[in-house]
Amino acid sequence: MGIVDFHADVICKMLVHPGLSLLKPDDRLDVTVQRLKEGGVALQVFPLFLPDSVPADPESLFRGIELYDSGVLAHPDLMPILRVSDLDAARSSGRIGALLSLEGVDGLQGKLWALRLLHRMGLRLLGPTWNHANWACDGAMEPRGGGLTGAGRQLVRECESLGILIDVSHLSERGFWDLADLAARPFFASHSNARAVTSHPRNLTDDQIRALIAVDGLIGVTFVPWFLANREPASIADILRHVEHICSLGGAAHLAFGSDFDGIDRHPSGLAHPGQYPNLAEALSKRYPDAAVRGFLEGNAYRFLRKNLRN
Repeated sequence: MGIVDFHADVICKMLVHPGLSLLKPDDRLDVTVQRLKEGGVALQVFPLFLPDSVPADPESLFRGIELYDSGVLAHPDLMPILRVSDLDAARSSGRIGALLSLEGVDGLQGKLWALRLLHRMGLRLLGPTWNHANWACDGAMEPRGGGLTGAGRQLVRECESLGILIDVSHLSERGFWDLADLAARPFFASHSNARAVTSHPRNLTDDQIRALIAVDGLIGVTFVPWFLANREPASIADILRHVEHICSLGGAAHLAFGSDFDGIDRHPSGLAHPGQYPNLAEALSKRYPDAAVRGFLEGNAYRFLRKNLRN
């Protein structure tokens, strides 16, 4: 059984720390190739997020892509996923699939030519913003709670034309519903939990979860401790509470995981890096049938990607 993880911030760390890469072990990284192998990770999504220390412009985005190429894809055990057929090719070759996402479109500066170029360079997933507001929309932590701007609506249409899938994890609630009204293709949440279990603006309401289910989308339960529980340390038992709630809403076939490894400095007990994914798999297996566990860990994600990536 393999595992699909929809969010790990390796590229961001590489932008901050020159010389950091997956080509050699480094204690500054949660995600290493050896740990991915130990945990049974078959496909890892690598979001490109520009930290505050980096200018929010197209040049920084292209620098991030270069680091992704030289520091991730250059490893012989990783393979870029660009189309549906690559999913099977990676698995048959025994290599770990690498899927590129963009977390926050600030660096595009509204230039859709830059988006089209990023797509040619391998971009297949996109979250319009991080927690704040930008030219396209408001984020989940933006006090005014605005939705998509006119330029944001144009961005969504361009993404759908290119075949780039939209990630709603950081969108404001109004932005989420604007997207739901506008989108012609399924969308997903790469790393968000259930707000009914833990009340945090980054978690999804029950209505949002139902909407994602209705469009045949995907919900990546995340390991961010403060999204899992109102006290720390969080635990795998807290992850199971969010899984259980999403399943209770009819989401068993739409549930996946998005760890946020390398994007957090604290972790749930027993789940500090991808090499410890077997601890989560074991806990799930004690509560759910094998078919359901396989769906949570990989099956639902592969089905979503097979349906919505283009060849």
